[in-house]
Amino acid sequence: MPISRRARFIRWLTGRYIRRIDIPGAPVPKMRKRLDMLGRLVRAAPGVAIEQTTIAGLPAEWYRPKEAVGGKVLFYLHGGAYVLGSCDSHRKLVTHIARAAGIEAVLPEYRLAPEHPFPAGLEDAVAVYRSLLGKGYSAGDIVIGGDSAGGGLSVATMLQLRRDGVPLPRAAILLSPFLDLTASGDSVSTRAEREPWFRAEDIHVVIRYYCPGADLRNPLLSPVFANVAGLPPALIHAGDDEILLSDSTRFADKLEAAGVEVELEIWPGMWHVFQLFVGKMPESRVAIGKIGDYISRRTG
Repeated sequence: MPISRRARFIRWLTGRYIRRIDIPGAPVPKMRKRLDMLGRLVRAAPGVAIEQTTIAGLPAEWYRPKEAVGGKVLFYLHGGAYVLGSCDSHRKLVTHIARAAGIEAVLPEYRLAPEHPFPAGLEDAVAVYRSLLGKGYSAGDIVIGGDSAGGGLSVATMLQLRRDGVPLPRAAILLSPFLDLTASGDSVSTRAEREPWFRAEDIHVVIRYYCPGADLRNPLLSPVFANVAGLPPALIHAGDDEILLSDSTRFADKLEAAGVEVELEIWPGMWHVFQLFVGKMPESRVAIGKIGDYISRRTG
């Protein structure tokens, strides 16, 4: 199915903008500012209250749709290659997911590299989850999710919780998840000319900032190598044109082989985290609707 004219334009426009972020060369504060500015292109979902707060000692925001189902929460971890990202960059996306799902959502600003390399962000994510349990949410009332690095961090969080004997969330939503820092998937090369956002050379910079000298096959860094038995059901969205496509397909295969329910949807003509442009192109709107429907089904 051909992509919309609006999607083709946004693909071209944001591809040029993302290149200006220049992960290999630009100073980190400049990169962060540019990604935050990109988040301003989209409007927040109507009817969703935004509340600034702290959780587990971290800056965070709550998003509360007017007709949200009580007692359920989406715990969302933003993307940004473990170096970028904030409430400013992802606020709009998460408000739309919360509204589509009909539940509240919390978006924490976990610590970022290079100031805070691995495992700081993972420790923060685990602490936020434990804080939600302490606030009275049961594990079955929580859906964890994230995009790109936030998707990888979501899986790493579940692996750490499983190791610690903490009850796991009801389900996971993973949008273009970054699950393999070894960059061993076929799509790193086969999609290199089609991906407008994320470049193979960017992965080496992420490693230098986030986990220098680490074993990149550590499942907490590259969950594609993890034992996934016992993880909760997952929805995975990936674009057919992104270099991380193989991360999603291999992880979905691994979940299925372990008997974990998984729904994988590959979007023709789409790129890395295309859902960020909800309200700007129909493909993003449809994807957000499907994410919301999945969360609603899983949380009852």
